Amino acid sequence: MIFKTFIFSCVLFILVGCSFKAIPNQWEYDSAKAYNSYMKNFLSNKEILAKSDLEKAINYAKQSANLNQLAKIYLGKCALNISIGINLNCQDYQDIKRLINNKNLDVYFSMLQKKLKKEELKFLPKQYKKFYQYYFDGKIVNSFDYIFDVENITSLFVVSSLHKDKLSKNQINEIIDKASYYGYKRVVLYWLNNLYEKEENKIKKDLILEKINILKS
Repeated sequence: MIFKTFIFSCVLFILVGCSFKAIPNQWEYDSAKAYNSYMKNFLSNKEILAKSDLEKAINYAKQSANLNQLAKIYLGKCALNISIGINLNCQDYQDIKRLINNKNLDVYFSMLQKKLKKEELKFLPKQYKKFYQYYFDGKIVNSFDYIFDVENITSLFVVSSLHKDKLSKNQINEIIDKASYYGYKRVVLYWLNNLYEKEENKIKKDLILEKINILKS
């Protein structure tokens, strides 16, 4: 009986040990998941939830000495702020920049700071490459035709904000429609304000302002 109990205990120990086996890079998956939640809540104007998600994403990323994930989060935070017209110098990223060696992240940072060079295009995330190929070739119309069709909607918001002076009223309205479809209230309000500034017709301006006031109430 004692022998059977011993065997059972050993088997149970093995099973419990297997069930609690650590998953490699779990911190990275958890960090990315928290960041994605932060992004959606930030763009949807859910500030309390966004702040909590960002803290989680950062804390998970800080479980590793590999700071690439942390750098991505800092750059993502900077990009999201830029997408609603808050132009930051990405100080969080700059503070850890010397501790990482990632050309792709450095070039993305240059893009956010509007200091991108044509020879750096190959290091950009793929959703931005074609936009800037057209852009550097002086084909601005083609640039925006392309970026309006990218699958990653946040890329459209970031690029459009970086080059908002080149957008037409129709293009701004299209951005508002896309942001509205996803329920990204913060983006909607930002572009409604841009449209208000660009619109010259008094009646249309009043209608835009009325929409803004309703969404803010």
